[in-house]
Amino acid sequence: MRKKNGKEVQTDLSSLRVLIVDDEDDFRESACRYLARIGFQVDEAQDGEEALNLTVNRRFDVVILDMHMPVLDGLSVLKELMKRDPPPKVIMLTGGGTIENAVEAIKLGSYDFLTKPAKLDELAHIICRACEAQQLEKENKQLKEVIRRQAPTSQLIGQSAAMEEVNRLMERIADSEQPVLIQGESGTGKELVARAIHLSSPLADKPLVVVNCAALADQLLESELFGHEKGAFTGAVAAKPGLFEVADGGTMFIDEFGEMSGALQAKLLRVLEDGSMRRVGSVTERFVSVRVLAATNRDLEEEVKERNFREDLYYRINVLGITIPPLRQRHGDIELLAKQFAGSDWTIATEVLEKLNHYSWPGNVRQLQNAIQRAKVLAEDNEIQLNNLPNAIVDLNLPLAEIPTNSSASDLDTINKMHVVKTYESCGQNKTKAARALGINRRSLYRLLEKYDLE
Repeated sequence: MRKKNGKEVQTDLSSLRVLIVDDEDDFRESACRYLARIGFQVDEAQDGEEALNLTVNRRFDVVILDMHMPVLDGLSVLKELMKRDPPPKVIMLTGGGTIENAVEAIKLGSYDFLTKPAKLDELAHIICRACEAQQLEKENKQLKEVIRRQAPTSQLIGQSAAMEEVNRLMERIADSEQPVLIQGESGTGKELVARAIHLSSPLADKPLVVVNCAALADQLLESELFGHEKGAFTGAVAAKPGLFEVADGGTMFIDEFGEMSGALQAKLLRVLEDGSMRRVGSVTERFVSVRVLAATNRDLEEEVKERNFREDLYYRINVLGITIPPLRQRHGDIELLAKQFAGSDWTIATEVLEKLNHYSWPGNVRQLQNAIQRAKVLAEDNEIQLNNLPNAIVDLNLPLAEIPTNSSASDLDTINKMHVVKTYESCGQNKTKAARALGINRRSLYRLLEKYDLE
C-alpha cells in the first residue's frame, strides 16, 4: 500500500508478475504456491540460463534470484537483468549470506537481499515494496515526459521565413541522438540554437557542457576536453576528468569547432565513432555517451577542400546540420528583436526602427543587442531616440534606395563588405575602434577583414 495525491492506494497483486529463480526445488515450488495463493502471477526457473530466456520475451516486475546456482550464478544473471529496459526489481537470496555478497549485489542493482531460509510472508512483503518502488519510478518517468512535451518550445525569436525554417529543423533534430553541426556568421546565435536543441531533447534534464575552442591553446583544450592524469605535464599536480566525462549521459556543445587542431580532430572523431577516449598521459581507455553539438563560423566544406579540416570528421559531425541566416537576411525580424532586447517598458522611435532595418549588421544579432543595450543607457524617459544609437548605425548607414527589397545573398554580402570597409577606414584602420563601432569583438573583425581581403 502506498500514497498517491495524499490518499492510500492498495497494490493490485494480480497485475504483478514475479519470477522465482532457484535450483532448490522445495523452496522454489513452495514459494510459487504461496505467492500465487495470495494473488501474484508467478513463473519459475530452475537455473540462470532458463531465467534469462524467460525474460527475453516476457516482462517481470520482480525477480527472486538465488545467489548460488550451477552454470550461471546469481550475480551473472543480475548483471544481464539490469540491461533490460526497464529492468525488473531483483531480490537476491543466498543460503550463506555475507556482507560482501550483499554489497556486491546492491552495487549491481538489486533491490534487496535475503538469506535462506526466508520467511514467505516476509518475502511477499518485500515484493510488494519492490513493486511500489518500480511503479513510482515509472510514474516519475512519465511525469518528466509529460512536462518535457508540455514545456514551451525553445524557439528562437523571429518570424521571417529563414528563421521559421531554422525553428522547424531544430524541432526535428531535437529528438535525435545524432551529432549536429551548427553553422553561421559570428553573432547569429549559434549557442542559443545549441541550448534550444538540448532543452527540447530527451537529454534536457542531463548536463549541457559548453567549451569554446578559440579561447584555449591546443594543450589546454585537450586537457579540458579529455582530462589528464597527475604528472601528465608541468602543472598537472592532480588527475582531472575532462569535460566529456563531465557531460557523460548529456550533451556537449563545442563552439568555434573549426579552430580545433588536427590532433584534437582525430581524438574527437574517436569519441563520435564509439565513445572511446583517453585522458592526457593515460593508457586507460574510457567510454562516454555524449551527444555532440558543434558550431563554427567557418565554411568547413571549403576547409576540407583546402585540407585544413579532416574530411571524415566533417562528415561524421555533419549528420544533422543547421545553417543560421545572418541578420541582414532575416527580413522583418530586426524590429521584433530590437523590441525584445529593449523590454516591454521601453519604446523605440520610428526613425530608430528605420535605421535599424536598413543597417547591414555585420555583427548580426549580437551587434543589435549591444546597440540596444547601449541606447538604453543613453536614453531618457524609457524611449530610444536616434541620437542614442552608435554612430556606425546612424552615419555610415546606406540609403534605403541603395538596398533593393529583393536583394540576393550576394548583393547583401556586398553591402555588408561596403559597410565594414567604410567603418574600418573611418576609424583610421584601428582594429579596436572599428570593432567597437561595428559592435563586434576583435576576433570577429579579423575574420571579416580576412574574408573581404582587407589586409
